[in-house]
Amino acid sequence: MNPPGLIIAAPRSGAGKTTVALGLMRAFARRGLRVQAFKNGPDYIDPAFHAVATGRPGCNLDSWAMTGPMIDGLIAAHGEADLALVEGSMGLFDGGALPGASGHGASADLAARTGWPVVLVLDVSGQAQSAAATALGFARYRADVRIAGIILNRVASARHAGLIGDACAALGLPVLGALYRDTLPKLEERHLGLVQAGEVPALDGLLDRLAAAMAEALDLDRLAALARPAATGPRAPLPLAPPAQRIALARDDAFSFLYPHLAASWRAAGAEILPFSPLADEAPAPDADLAWLPGGYPELQAGRLAANGRFMAGLRRFAAEKPVHGECGGYMVLGAGLVAADGTRHAMAGLLGLESDFSRRRLHLGYRLAETLAASPLGPKGLKLRGHEFHYATVAATGGDEPLFKVEDAAGQPVAAGGSRRGPVTGSFFHLIAPA
Repeated sequence: MNPPGLIIAAPRSGAGKTTVALGLMRAFARRGLRVQAFKNGPDYIDPAFHAVATGRPGCNLDSWAMTGPMIDGLIAAHGEADLALVEGSMGLFDGGALPGASGHGASADLAARTGWPVVLVLDVSGQAQSAAATALGFARYRADVRIAGIILNRVASARHAGLIGDACAALGLPVLGALYRDTLPKLEERHLGLVQAGEVPALDGLLDRLAAAMAEALDLDRLAALARPAATGPRAPLPLAPPAQRIALARDDAFSFLYPHLAASWRAAGAEILPFSPLADEAPAPDADLAWLPGGYPELQAGRLAANGRFMAGLRRFAAEKPVHGECGGYMVLGAGLVAADGTRHAMAGLLGLESDFSRRRLHLGYRLAETLAASPLGPKGLKLRGHEFHYATVAATGGDEPLFKVEDAAGQPVAAGGSRRGPVTGSFFHLIAPA
């Protein structure tokens, strides 16, 4: 049986949905419920916070990158949960320019597919009755998406909340509670979103304070009663074979961006994952069949990584005989050099010719459809994959390496950054989510 669920969404980014979602996850978990957290769309950081809030691994659901049966299979895999809470992405209806595997990637697509009701978080700072007009527009925009209730965020006073509540009630829009501005703990942010969960001191205490605030301001019983079981169809597992039988996986604060569903599917297929920490100067296990360096924040640790001789030497020895693949941050570490934000160049592994530069920041963001140009750890030549790109590095040089992918964005336009391949070493800024 699929768990009853709710989608926590908002009209835009920055409205407070992450804070509300985390507070609700911890509040219901403190009540003894088995809360399964999901994140709509491509995001590594939020699911790590979700895992701490609920005590259970998070999971991404993405209608642009995943087929409907794959989404249904991931939901069903967590059917033992008492309550599913989904944190939306961007604005409720925001997604790719063109539909992907089963939708645009918008939170609304997931709501329409599953039937999970939406709780809309409204940042009402600087407005009163006009907030009700915003809520009404969202409630009527798509007939297949149900707005079950509204949470008012950044409210100035009881009178302010009353004005908006009365306006919403007149339109038949239930207000589930009000959160007053400057009263909630704040989560530190970085250019890719929140800082990583492992970097937040006393995170459990912060989550407990958020949970207490939600319990005081919102009617949790009423919220739980709004949840509905997901109405899913035929289910399918992730149809992507593990890249190897024994996978040496870089895992620490510099290499933390691997989607939970990928690691879970590799294990389910019988693969063995052998974690190692480059920041702790550990090399990939010599008896592994492949080394995989995921993304993360190596640019913040570039000097330390460059100085870690056992890691670098072990990685080079491994690559002399066996395949190595790097995604985004991992790709940069496999390259020749990385220029940090202060302009200092740090020598990297030199297994690829990439020179990446953070002193000339440029945002690269969006869904990507990639086709492999040669056989690699990802699969045979001609394999089409769905994923995304999100980084601020400028590519200064590729050293003449052959490209790994032919890449398009969500509008079907060619993207120049196709990654690199040199012998058994491959890498790209492309973050894999699922096969196309």
